[in-house]
Amino acid sequence: MIPEEFNGTKLHSKGFFPEATVQDFPIRGKNVYLHIKRRRWLDKATNEVVQRDWNLVSQGTRMTTGFAAFLKDISQH
Repeated sequence: MIPEEFNGTKLHSKGFFPEATVQDFPIRGKNVYLHIKRRRWLDKATNEVVQRDWNLVSQGTRMTTGFAAFLKDISQH
């Protein structure tokens, strides 16, 4: 799906950015690792590579980055 902030722009999918791995909260005592792949888009008009603005996506989350880091830190002790 084309990112909302680029509606009306002619984009072409050009693969993915390098994968990022994030450790999440343990489930049933086991570590959880999320492997995130971000899609890369090419703007046909300008030949620029564009990507989704993740700051817009994170606005709907229920916790701040600092709070998530705190929870991750205490779960490792």
